[in-house]
Amino acid sequence: MNLAFLGSSGTREEMYSATALQLEPQADAFMECRDNLAFMRPLPSETMQLIVTSPPYNIGKAYESRSPLDTYVNAQAEVIAECVRLLHPRGSLCWQVGNHVQKGEIFPLDMVLYPIFAKHGLHMRNRIIWHFEHGLHCSKRLSGRYETILWFTKNDEYVFNLDAIRVPSKYPNKKYFKGPRVGQLSCNPLGKNPGDVWIFPNVKNNHVEKTAHPCQFPVELVERLVLPLTEPGDCVLDPYMGVGSTIIAAAKHGRIGYGCDVDPEYVDIAWDRLDQLRTGTLRTRPVGRPVYDPSKPYGGHR
Repeated sequence: MNLAFLGSSGTREEMYSATALQLEPQADAFMECRDNLAFMRPLPSETMQLIVTSPPYNIGKAYESRSPLDTYVNAQAEVIAECVRLLHPRGSLCWQVGNHVQKGEIFPLDMVLYPIFAKHGLHMRNRIIWHFEHGLHCSKRLSGRYETILWFTKNDEYVFNLDAIRVPSKYPNKKYFKGPRVGQLSCNPLGKNPGDVWIFPNVKNNHVEKTAHPCQFPVELVERLVLPLTEPGDCVLDPYMGVGSTIIAAAKHGRIGYGCDVDPEYVDIAWDRLDQLRTGTLRTRPVGRPVYDPSKPYGGHR
């Protein structure tokens, strides 16, 4: 479904930055250097099968302005409300967040933001833990090595294709030892449910996907959301797309990506990455690769 630019004002040249103009928008992706509310409001309601994003954490990164926590929450409430409007009745909304830190005290943003989602009547299906090994080394508290993904749906009937993300079983040939099914496999031959604790390397200097963005999504993390929660041809939205990892994950699997960011450098990088994907030159970390292999250079991350 081609929804791009519905209700948008201005020419294409005004909506895309210089580098982006080198690549004509195609059916698999629509990205703009634009405020997310301005980007989303012209789009028709209930057209996004999956909305997945990681908003700023209000901790003073280069791409955000630090503000009082209540101001930040109010701004998030506006964006979330627009996302709920755009979400398909059988769709999913995945909000990936970490901690806001103020004077050495942490405020888990999933807990802070949950009441906003609940107010819209969304149903939380999982609170997914994303574990990684690299990050800031703390001296007065334990170093943070996980963030969360809140997965919500609008209704009790929603798309969930578990077989698309099964992982190898610990005991793949395990069989029933008694009862009417004795001798038959007791596990799913396609693998097991990956559970709600996910281990993916975060994108740091040795990561093959590293760009100028300090906190970008690993593509394989988004793939694990795109594959079970959408079908080919569905629309996927990221209102804080950064350098476009969500759009890349969507396009890799025949979905249509929509995204925006207010930083023109990041939007340019996103279009360049998509161009590389289309030409077969984009390097991404393969799904299923071990997190660290000491026998390989850089632990196998490159």
